[in-house]
Amino acid sequence: MAFRSTSRRKFVAGLAAAGAGAVSPGWRLRAQSGNPRVIDCHHHFVSPAFLKTLTAKQGRKLEGFTNYFPLGLWQNYSPARDIELMDKQGVATAMISVTSPGVWFGDREEARKLAREMNEYGAKMASDYKGRFGLFALLPLPLIDESLREIEYAFDTLKADGVGILTSYGNRWLGDAAFQPVFDELNRRKAIVYTHPIDAPCCQDLWPDVNPTTLEFPTDTARAILSLLVTNAASRYGDIRFIFSHGGGTMPAVIGRLGIGGADTLTGVLNRPAEPNSRLFQLRRFCYDTAMSTNVVQMQALKTIAGVSQIVFGTDYPFGGDAARHLTGLQSCGLSDEDLRAIQRGNAAKFLPKYAG
Repeated sequence: MAFRSTSRRKFVAGLAAAGAGAVSPGWRLRAQSGNPRVIDCHHHFVSPAFLKTLTAKQGRKLEGFTNYFPLGLWQNYSPARDIELMDKQGVATAMISVTSPGVWFGDREEARKLAREMNEYGAKMASDYKGRFGLFALLPLPLIDESLREIEYAFDTLKADGVGILTSYGNRWLGDAAFQPVFDELNRRKAIVYTHPIDAPCCQDLWPDVNPTTLEFPTDTARAILSLLVTNAASRYGDIRFIFSHGGGTMPAVIGRLGIGGADTLTGVLNRPAEPNSRLFQLRRFCYDTAMSTNVVQMQALKTIAGVSQIVFGTDYPFGGDAARHLTGLQSCGLSDEDLRAIQRGNAAKFLPKYAG
């Protein structure tokens, strides 16, 4: 296995010299028409401890927790191989984050340690390949005190770019009052909060032969969005920049059911500016990535609902295929060259300015 571990003491001591281990300046991005050095906002990674933990749990029935552990694509993972593929496909920067199932399996200490180990490993990737990786740090949710401590460590010590969380924990979605202390702190820090779907306990194993990523993952994203709207949490956390995966999941398909406008008024509502703090206003404040969604139906729906300015590029690496596939898909979505440049890089660069150069 191609992982290289670093002691915590040496790693933390070396953070102040983060640029020292930067990748050789000789790397080059493949020239490709319409590809202005993309920023991939949906890009996963694993640490050795995380992969070992998931491998040990493979095949076990974990009551209340997702049993979807797609380990096959992780067996040969390494940051160096990741960079090699990014170079071939024109990805300038990948914002790395956890994927499902996250780190919570019912053991408080295990979740805390896994989150810390993953965050330190991800921060070292960002240090060793400066400018190529950015970190959306893990939080050991649903643990509140532990998550608050990890926020402090991730932002103040590791200098993370944001946090990466799941759309739900147990049968609680992001607008749940239980999570308020965590989101209040993230709001105070004006943090970027990237979200990744999971199949919640309510809706697991509905069809044994249907992968949960087919319907339950995109639907859980829509549930997370709705939970922020119906609880008014979206307004309370108005300084958080939320990024939702997979084009907002099934949210665009149910836009007429979200209290925005009826069948006879929705078109008119979508064609004019949103009322301040309305549900549409919040939907137009959220960002949505393109992972597994680069088709004309999803992209045109998002453009209509939220505007091109809220769409960012994402691949779902290593599960969603390569960046070239997504770039090709975007070309067929009826978007202008200006739209494509914004989605591929410009929109993310506005809230990730250190990667804009």
